Amino acid sequence: MSISFFADCTVLITGASAGIGREFARQLAPAVSTMILVARRSERLEALELELKIINPALEVFTRQLDLRDHAALEKFCDWLSESGLAVDLLINNAGLGDLGQFIDSQWERVNAMLQVNIESLTFLTYRILPSMQKSGCGAILNVSSIVGLMPAVPHAAVYAATKAYVTSFSEALRAELRGANISVTAVHPGPVPTEFFDVAGRAHQLPASSRAQEFFSVPVQEVVRRALDGVSRDKARVIPGTWVQLAMAAGAFIPMFIKRLFLNAHAARMAKSAASPAHPDYETSGTV
Repeated sequence: MSISFFADCTVLITGASAGIGREFARQLAPAVSTMILVARRSERLEALELELKIINPALEVFTRQLDLRDHAALEKFCDWLSESGLAVDLLINNAGLGDLGQFIDSQWERVNAMLQVNIESLTFLTYRILPSMQKSGCGAILNVSSIVGLMPAVPHAAVYAATKAYVTSFSEALRAELRGANISVTAVHPGPVPTEFFDVAGRAHQLPASSRAQEFFSVPVQEVVRRALDGVSRDKARVIPGTWVQLAMAAGAFIPMFIKRLFLNAHAARMAKSAASPAHPDYETSGTV
């Protein structure tokens, strides 16, 4: 993939202060002309802006501190975007929240935050930006989903997986609607990625953040972003980074649902047993989207 495909684009990235979002900014910086970075942590956005300016001194960067759980603030941001005259060519809906643990033990505030960020804000931002793309006659939308959004059920990540299933379905339907409008829609489905995800999503003494399986399927964030951008440049509908992740997902598609339920039940039982343990000696910071 040649990054020159994105030359002179105006790109908007949500969740840009860390992990996959930050890497999108780094890889696109040499090519794009304007970058709009959105995240909750202003100090990280400021540090990233300085880094990007070193990569490309001609790059115009706009940083906006924004909590996507606050719909009124999101509306205000979209109004500013419209009034600024900035026409977004590439929208990267990257921001997302997770919560790992049994649903019955979850906190509603945390569950609701996932629904707001992973579903509502992604949908609303797309809704507000699409008209300007349609007016200009071109554009691209990249939605960061997850491999769990392709699975029938994920115990101990019930709501998170359901929100990513929404992102997957929404992306596919929107892509079909926009085929004649010269606007592409791509969904990237990462597996385990070494980011800060588990630091935020995990609950104390609930789930181990690391496992041998997770480490085996882990894909570096640089590779995830490179493959995602390559997918956009090739107008691909779906991108699953990592050869072993692709093979696992392909194999899983041929397994009957009743057999999958046996695996899901066994997995849920192991997780429940693990959550009952007072500590996890193999805990280490890792992540997935």
